[in-house]
Amino acid sequence: MRQLLEPQIKFGEIAIEDIKFDLRSRDEIPKLLMGLQGIYCNTAVRKKVFAILEGITPKNVNSKNGRPGMDLWKIFVLGTLRLCCNWDYDKVTEIANNHYTLRLMLCHPCEDKSLYALQTIRDNVSLFTPEILDKINQVIIQYGHKLVGKKNGEDLNGSIDSFVLETDVHYPTDRNLLFDAMRKIIVLIMTLCDQLDLCGWRKGKYNIKKVRGLLLKAQRLKKSTSKNKKKRAEREKLIIEAHLAYIEFACSIIDRVKDIIDNISCFDILLQFKIDEIRKYIIHAERQIDQIRRRVVEGETIPHNEKVFSIFEEHTEWISKGKAGVPQELGLRVCIVKDQFGFILHHRVMQNETDDKIAVPMVRETKERFPEFNSCSFDKGFHSPSNQQDLKDILDRVVLPRKGRLSKANREIEESDWFKEERRKHSLVESSIAALENHGLDRCRDHGLHGFKRYVAFSVVARNIQMVGNILQQEERKRQDRMKKKQAKVLLAA
Repeated sequence: MRQLLEPQIKFGEIAIEDIKFDLRSRDEIPKLLMGLQGIYCNTAVRKKVFAILEGITPKNVNSKNGRPGMDLWKIFVLGTLRLCCNWDYDKVTEIANNHYTLRLMLCHPCEDKSLYALQTIRDNVSLFTPEILDKINQVIIQYGHKLVGKKNGEDLNGSIDSFVLETDVHYPTDRNLLFDAMRKIIVLIMTLCDQLDLCGWRKGKYNIKKVRGLLLKAQRLKKSTSKNKKKRAEREKLIIEAHLAYIEFACSIIDRVKDIIDNISCFDILLQFKIDEIRKYIIHAERQIDQIRRRVVEGETIPHNEKVFSIFEEHTEWISKGKAGVPQELGLRVCIVKDQFGFILHHRVMQNETDDKIAVPMVRETKERFPEFNSCSFDKGFHSPSNQQDLKDILDRVVLPRKGRLSKANREIEESDWFKEERRKHSLVESSIAALENHGLDRCRDHGLHGFKRYVAFSVVARNIQMVGNILQQEERKRQDRMKKKQAKVLLAA
């Protein structure tokens, strides 16, 4: 049984609209909570958000049956808080159990001592999908536009740029990726044998240590820089022998594991799932063994498209953007569209895509969500001749610098006052990117491609709610300052 929010206020509970915040605070938590309070207190916005939140429950599940689950509003609050503050679930659990104002927002009475479990929060926040969060984001932006005084029919001027969100992986080499696969294979086969009461893996932990020892020995041997050819040849021989010992021991382990799982006959679905998981890591291990042999023994250069940069986060890409001091980043590109009010209108996780490939789709998707989106600025990375033409067909005004030598007509356009002014404003999108990276999008803590996309979507929603909260905070501060001035005048007049 799951509901949006408990309809009946309990004894000692403070209504969400009556929660007071420190208006002088510059921390992100009060701003986020004020934004959530604004969404809740606006009846029209609350109905829209709650209607979308109901989509979390699968259509084939009756939300009125079963044991009580977390209220959808509480899940949403904790999910946005996690990304806004760039916390892991341990920190979210601690704050949810002890932060007074947050517990009021979660509708707990002052004397309520009930606590949240870490796994409960993790499982419930994971119910969100990128599609649901995108719908909520559109509602929040429309509400934010009303707060900033956007007029009906007023054009939205956007700025588009991309950045890299790193996945939570270590620096990949073919040797340590093989160790990752072997470690998982040994641990999983030990668990499986214990479950089925099979013998032969009593020394599993010892085997992991031995694999690690062979890895370290191969890693420590570096190529000789001596001018003596004999010494260089001897060192090369030692390197090859160390790597061969490493992959041969790995092959012996894999052969033993294959013999065991091939002889298991069982129709249990869970057991078959565990066997399939072992087979998956065997495929990873065999690929890394093949690449180590080709690179070290045969002296072959491994093509980039054959390389895998994580066996756990397989969507990870090796990205080199040419930044000073950052030779490469391991993750995925994320593209965002920001409007002139600072709200993030749309975003896209880029898989094996470059900026010039997603410029037109990003603009089209943003235009579908916000029809008044009629102007956008880009940097040179988004340029291509076809993009220039396609974007002009969609937008009224396109600020997209061209690469290379400019024709006379193009030079006149890019040297015009309006083009230069829009180019100067384009740098504001960097502040939105910096804010996202500071509030969660520096490194993705969730696993899998779906988790990656959900993590990005949650961060965008949390950022826009924080923007709403900041607007409400400033308005309330101005209102209180006006009240103080009026009271002071009354006292002076008296």
